[in-house]
Amino acid sequence: MIHIKALIMAGGKGTRLTPLTCDIPKPMVPILNKPVMEYTIELLKKYEIKNIAVTLAHLPNVIIDYFGEGEKWGVNLQYYIEEEPLGTGGSVKNAEDFIDETLVVISGDALTDIDLERALHYHKDKKSKATLVLKNEAYPTEYGVVITNDNGEIIRFLEKPSWGEVFSNTINTGIYILEPTVLDYYRKGDSFDFSKDLFPKLLEDAVPMYGYVTHDYWCDIGDLNSYKQTQFDMLEGKVRFNLNSVELQKGIWIQENIELENNVTIVPPAFIGKNAIIKAGTTIEGYSVIGENCTIGADSKIKKSIIWNHTTIGNKSNLRGAVLCSHVDIRNKVEIYENAVIGEGTSIADNVVVKPDIKIWPQKKIHENTVVNQNLIWGTKASKTIFGHRDISGEVNIDISPEYASRLGSAYASTIKGNPIVIVSCDDSYASITVKNSIIAGVQSTGAQVIEIDNALMPINRFAVRYHQANGGIHVRTDKANRNKVYIEFTDDKGTNIQRGKERDIENLFCRDDFKRSNGEKIKRVVEVANFSSIYINSGLKSIKALSVIKRSNLKVFVSSHSEAVMNLANEYLEELGCQPNSFYPFNRGETEEHIYRFSQLMLKERADIGVYISENGEELLLIDNKGRVISKEKYDVLAALLIFKKGIRKIVQPYIAPSIIDRIAEAYGGSVIRTKSNPSSVMNAMLPSEKDQDESMLQYHLTYNAIWALGYIIEFTVERNIALSDLIDEVPHFYFIKREIPCSWEDKGRVMREMIMSQDKKSIELYEGVKILQDKGWALILPDSERAVFNIYSEGFSQEYAEELSSQFSEKVQSLLKNQRQ
Repeated sequence: MIHIKALIMAGGKGTRLTPLTCDIPKPMVPILNKPVMEYTIELLKKYEIKNIAVTLAHLPNVIIDYFGEGEKWGVNLQYYIEEEPLGTGGSVKNAEDFIDETLVVISGDALTDIDLERALHYHKDKKSKATLVLKNEAYPTEYGVVITNDNGEIIRFLEKPSWGEVFSNTINTGIYILEPTVLDYYRKGDSFDFSKDLFPKLLEDAVPMYGYVTHDYWCDIGDLNSYKQTQFDMLEGKVRFNLNSVELQKGIWIQENIELENNVTIVPPAFIGKNAIIKAGTTIEGYSVIGENCTIGADSKIKKSIIWNHTTIGNKSNLRGAVLCSHVDIRNKVEIYENAVIGEGTSIADNVVVKPDIKIWPQKKIHENTVVNQNLIWGTKASKTIFGHRDISGEVNIDISPEYASRLGSAYASTIKGNPIVIVSCDDSYASITVKNSIIAGVQSTGAQVIEIDNALMPINRFAVRYHQANGGIHVRTDKANRNKVYIEFTDDKGTNIQRGKERDIENLFCRDDFKRSNGEKIKRVVEVANFSSIYINSGLKSIKALSVIKRSNLKVFVSSHSEAVMNLANEYLEELGCQPNSFYPFNRGETEEHIYRFSQLMLKERADIGVYISENGEELLLIDNKGRVISKEKYDVLAALLIFKKGIRKIVQPYIAPSIIDRIAEAYGGSVIRTKSNPSSVMNAMLPSEKDQDESMLQYHLTYNAIWALGYIIEFTVERNIALSDLIDEVPHFYFIKREIPCSWEDKGRVMREMIMSQDKKSIELYEGVKILQDKGWALILPDSERAVFNIYSEGFSQEYAEELSSQFSEKVQSLLKNQRQ
């Protein structure tokens, strides 16, 4: 065995595991009745690694008191305590007097049975200065993704990527083999992270750095689901550790001094700690872990539950998928449901029902006959993300209850420093109004000032944020095709969608119920702004310079939308603009394609000048010209770019997925194109200037995200030049662009991306967002969808036939890889 040392990083708080970690640091959370860090020490000892440093930060004495100097495990432990957070790398550098030879860095709060001997030989054989232990993961977006070449050399890092950046499903486990010299980039006391700071420096300086892909077990005990699943995996024998128990029968492990009364049923797999007493008639169903010195009363049922030490459960009580901390006292006929967590020292009286997903913090007392349906003093939620592609959506009073909405409002307002002003708006549905009122209560509770706008659209919310110089906005709307579904969208101080970092901040606060709370004297009255849509319309009209010319033209404009509010607002705007607006109402809530066809036929019959179908949120528009031609979204984007360049603006922003014909148009006008990620937040932030005044630089933003104002700009452009909309459409160069969707499972996304990259010539691909394959006559882009279980396949070619050929070729390639289940 190579002579080395090890360092265990054990400073984690485990905030996503609260209330399990209210009184202990994350490395001390028990797995089958002993701290997860104990398994790490046993693993190191197995490979004769006995000199071990431990870095500590949160509640260090709990770890020191338990492990001492390591003599019980046959190792030598030295402790290094961080007084201030130093980051992952800084915490290791803090132990520099210990580090004088090859060092294994390993987490104290993840469980692994990795073959360290093989990993160390790989490190030495490659002459690596830093070797990262990697693993294939089906859902890589919550981890750091590492990309290696065919020789195992690391070529790129992606920290918690979006699905569009998942170029591999190979993640960083946080286990490193390092030569001491790589830490010379920093001094003791510096704050730095391995993934964000040190490793990119090594990559830049061409220091030999390799990735060792392990197929052994590894799981980050990051949240309640992974905490439970890790123990289930151990019970199934998926982890190579001695369970320190006797296998009573296959799949049933018990420790010493167990007392089982008559008619006790134990269904494997199960683990029962020493000195446990299980009374008559009780059933312990599969995937249950009973701690040491626990008593379970008669005729009770325990199923898929984790019970820590010194806990008592009364008679005729039922636990289903719950976790109980130490010293919990459960009385008789208590029902505790899935994913409920009961904190240390809590007492629950007779006939209490604890609903699913409820978290009860330590030392609480629950009185008899109580139904606990909300978290008791601070809380957490097991789900890792609540945001979709651009918003939060769900069924009213199922996914999004008033309590849920209030917490969202509190979480959002808590992310804003100082004394924020927040615009809160909604459409005219009662469901939206109910959710909006709950959000307002949550925002108010933090002491923030709320400006309320009723019967609004998303562009009005964005405009209001800038108009009132607010710190951000929240808008609620109801899906017109499904009146039970609402969407909640958040904006920043520019009125643009919040970025992913902000979403994560909101998710973290929401999951912990860790909100600002204001006393009653500082809660502010809601400012209600009546008829704000008039201000929105008037401001839109002020930005139109050729208003008198438009009035003289007296254009006939047909408007349609599945939202009546959108049509009413558009008609009002068009009347003020001097046009003749006409409404075309949908026959039903669905079948948009058939509706558009009927709309285009009506346009021809009535000899209208312009037709526009506006999306329910008021942001997107679908144009129909005076010849009845429906302008696709992709063609509209090209049209908007052409219009901008014709207006003399030389720089535009385009999402990475947009057709490359726009680049050629820019070149013809002496302009340039800024490419950005395709999510709305990235596009909007690139489009909008940092200053809040509204000038010509905002034209593209309005053409893309403000349909009613966009219609005004398009009308102005045509009348100023005395041309019909069809004439402008005819100026758009021909291009051939196709989008397809390939269904897939979430588990396959990262693997398919990795194998797609490996199958292509490295010189012919771009890895900015998704995998883009460049060819002489076109390109194809494979992009996993961030919200749905599909791959989006975009292709553009010099002809329709070639675009279709590219689309078919790479659609078939993705389908072929999906059939290949090799990991």
